[in-house]
Amino acid sequence: MSIERRQFLLATGAAFLGTSVFATPAQAESATATLWQEFVKNPYNHPQIPNVAYAGYRTGERLPRRPVLANVLAFGAKRDGSADAAPAINRAIQHVGRWGGGTVLVPAGTYRIDDIIRIGYDNVVLRGAGSDRTKFFATRSLEEIVGINRSRYGSENSAWSWSGGLVWVCHRDRYQPLVDAIKAKKWPFEGWTGNELELGETLTTVTAPAPRGAFTLTVDNARRLRPGQRVLLRLDDDQYSLPKHMCGDIPGTTTYKWDDKDKLLSYFPFLWPVRIEWVRGKRVKLAQPLPVEVRANWKPRLTTMAPVITGAGVEGITIQPTKVPHPKHLQDKGHNGLVFQCAWDCWADDVSAVDVDNGFLLVSAKGITLKNTKVSGRGHHHAYATREQSHDNLFDTFSIKAFSEPSQSGAGNHGLNVEGLSCGNVWTRGTMEVDVFDTHRGLPFGNVRTEITINNVGSHGGSANAGPLYGARFAHWNITVSNQRAGNVRIDQVAPCSATVAISEVRDFGQIDKPDFTGPLNSRLESYGTTDVVPRNLYDAQKKLRRWS
Repeated sequence: MSIERRQFLLATGAAFLGTSVFATPAQAESATATLWQEFVKNPYNHPQIPNVAYAGYRTGERLPRRPVLANVLAFGAKRDGSADAAPAINRAIQHVGRWGGGTVLVPAGTYRIDDIIRIGYDNVVLRGAGSDRTKFFATRSLEEIVGINRSRYGSENSAWSWSGGLVWVCHRDRYQPLVDAIKAKKWPFEGWTGNELELGETLTTVTAPAPRGAFTLTVDNARRLRPGQRVLLRLDDDQYSLPKHMCGDIPGTTTYKWDDKDKLLSYFPFLWPVRIEWVRGKRVKLAQPLPVEVRANWKPRLTTMAPVITGAGVEGITIQPTKVPHPKHLQDKGHNGLVFQCAWDCWADDVSAVDVDNGFLLVSAKGITLKNTKVSGRGHHHAYATREQSHDNLFDTFSIKAFSEPSQSGAGNHGLNVEGLSCGNVWTRGTMEVDVFDTHRGLPFGNVRTEITINNVGSHGGSANAGPLYGARFAHWNITVSNQRAGNVRIDQVAPCSATVAISEVRDFGQIDKPDFTGPLNSRLESYGTTDVVPRNLYDAQKKLRRWS
């Protein structure tokens, strides 16, 4: 579609807001948000609202249904819990993976697993009979299976408090070096490029600036690029100008002290995975719009990455470790549920995590869809964590149940974690009977939480040297707070260039944050005290606008 036609359609669409294009008849009397009208006219570079219409599996495609090629019972798994089923399940996964992908069926039953279930092949789906019928009962923690995993920052904290899963989706060529590093008491890889010693190979440099929201880049030489190729856009910081930009370039970023934020600075360079749509001469079109500007002083280039896993899924399974008391903060042993690590275009559907330290972890993950997921049982550290430059992931229809028993004193209870320069992520259609919107410092930016009901209990985390709590363009849209606690939900006085739209009436108590930046934040508050607004769901409305335009 030409730029002129797109601009015409977007401009025309502004006149039809509140009609059936974006609202049901029952919503016709509701007020169309002013911020939404502005966004329709400027969907790729709005000052407060990020474009998240491309979040999820393959930028929003329907999840595939792969044919069944193996049944774990045929590989020797017992479904009565009488023997360790992990070796048989892993053999079935390996068998299907070597054939190029397909579904591994796990019939109804309780499967005892004494080891990690490892999904390390592209296009392999592990499918149970439903989360209410197929259960993995894990007898050992990750610390017992792999070993003690210490923080890379030199403390005695357990890194299993935020990493690793008893069902682990990670490319097979990366999984074993990770385990070997932990056993050798070294820092294992987490990110897109392995670790600080493996930076990826430059494919080409970007030779012209580009605005946030642009789809095309001009490169020096496109000879090594092709349509459909997965690459990293790499941007290096220059005198803290990149994190300032991620915070909206507001005046307060110039007086903020950046140079002592060691943990934050360790996250750079900024790495954004993206697929190439087409290549024409020295022009390259991306499959989605840029989340930040591209400037020459950031040395922009397209690079390769360490191996990632794609097209893998987990469906219809409950993961339930042996029940132990919720440990003190950052001393988790790794009774964790499902992790997607260095994974791209993968998914989980109808998966439940019970009695876990951490429920669902995304570590350097891109385009992951988590649909119909639930965290329940005793207290947990993170229900959902999104870390280490995880971008454009979708958490759709999720539930965090009230704790079956209280956490012990000193335990940390967080909810929807996002940190480490992560952007473009969406949490929608959620019910949180406990927990918080856990923005965990580390300068996450451009994320959306929409159509969620929350009993706002607990506190967000994040160490002081991890930098700002929020970057620019966080949007909280249609949020009902059942206990009226403002913290982490009403963010217009804390988060720069943010949008807080249609949240129920709240008040300050418990953890109360102060803004990281002095001066004006350029943030917006609209329809406060009501959740009767059009559109009701910011993500759904953006997807419709994307299709329509």
